[in-house]
Amino acid sequence: MCVVCGCAPEASEHRYAVTRQGDLHYGAVHVPGMSAERALKLEADVLGANRRLAARNRAHFEAHRIAAFNLVSSPGAGKTTLLCATIAALRARRPAPPLAVIEGDQQTSHDADRIRAAGAPAIQVNTGQGCHLDAQMVADACARLALPDGGLLLIENVGNLVCPALWDLGERAKVAILSVTEGEDKPIKYPDLFAAADLMLINKIDLLPHVDFDLGRCVAYARRVNPGIEVLEVSARSGQGLAAWLAWLSGHGR
Repeated sequence: MCVVCGCAPEASEHRYAVTRQGDLHYGAVHVPGMSAERALKLEADVLGANRRLAARNRAHFEAHRIAAFNLVSSPGAGKTTLLCATIAALRARRPAPPLAVIEGDQQTSHDADRIRAAGAPAIQVNTGQGCHLDAQMVADACARLALPDGGLLLIENVGNLVCPALWDLGERAKVAILSVTEGEDKPIKYPDLFAAADLMLINKIDLLPHVDFDLGRCVAYARRVNPGIEVLEVSARSGQGLAAWLAWLSGHGR
């Protein structure tokens, strides 16, 4: 795990404020023996180095007309299933656009295997204890994909609504995927991601009649933190909304 995004309990101590109701509000991570100023400088250095690598990725993508999208969600939101449906729909087009996938997980190649079985080249990036992909990981994976000029690169980040919001990969846009089985309040519980995303995909929309999920409230929460966010409703299983999702990719891939 990384100290910068606050998930290294063995390396940091957490300080918090207590509300009148007894709730705890944690702020910045404090590393024992290190001043707050030094911790902030370390964070700025780490994120700054990543931004420079991300800028290099972005320049490479632009030079080769590669449209890269960073897909972020919690585990189980249906990213991989949606990617498989997306690949099938794109391969059915004539001519089929060149497409590749980078799969991020802590362990296993299960998702990359599913993507390859769906008909797209994929590189699995296992982060070990890491909670997100970074720009260097994406660069290393891209070097092994050999995606042709004018291609589409879909990056499935590690399942996590927190840390990936901080890390620029050089992508054209972040896509936040939220399933109706998770709860409509995710955008205000995890606002950094939804503030950084260009699009929120509400997935598993076919299950809406069977779950307690307020679609209008979810959209309102998302637009509270990001007034400009676009919203699409999709179902990877039924195909509902898939055409609109492909049109969004095409429109933002130019």
